[in-house]
Amino acid sequence: MRKNMTAMALVTIIAVAAIAVAGPGVDVGDKAPSFTLKDSAGNAVSLSDYKGKVVVLEWVNPDCPFVKRHYQEGSMKNLTSAYSESGMVWLTINSTNYMDQAANAAFAKKEGIGWPILVDQDGTVGHAYGAATTPHMFIIDTSGKVAYEGAIDDDPRGNKEASARTNYVAKALDQVLDGKAVSTPETKPYGCSVKYKK
Repeated sequence: MRKNMTAMALVTIIAVAAIAVAGPGVDVGDKAPSFTLKDSAGNAVSLSDYKGKVVVLEWVNPDCPFVKRHYQEGSMKNLTSAYSESGMVWLTINSTNYMDQAANAAFAKKEGIGWPILVDQDGTVGHAYGAATTPHMFIIDTSGKVAYEGAIDDDPRGNKEASARTNYVAKALDQVLDGKAVSTPETKPYGCSVKYKK
């Protein structure tokens, strides 16, 4: 157990260090950069397809231990299910340089993911947003502006009970969907560094 916690702590340090090399990205209140990427079936998906909707962007790397933990715990699936009737759109983006459509399709099948996983192998979209870790979360409001960016929750080590965690994404979604300002619009993302193309 101690060995696992030490390894997790080391990965966290590496992930935090990666923030400095992720690129300038966006700030809360900025217009969300437009993009068109292909999903795991080869279909083009554009952010503009969802104009006027609340959109969540989740950066992912199936090889990352933090991502594996959140998918084992059902963090993303629970959120997409909880807000399914709100009209919220969830898009997962994989900027891992060595993962293509086939890798994303295999991940989606394994995890039973019903929402789009988009391929960003050259890292263009990841750099535009400043995505630094997997996961790294962004919420875009109905006006097309970034309303939240950062961590999914306040439990980077994964040692809290789910009921004791503050889920920043859920909290921000509630406020955005109610037309309110997000009380915590920015947090420090945690996870593995995004494996951008060199």
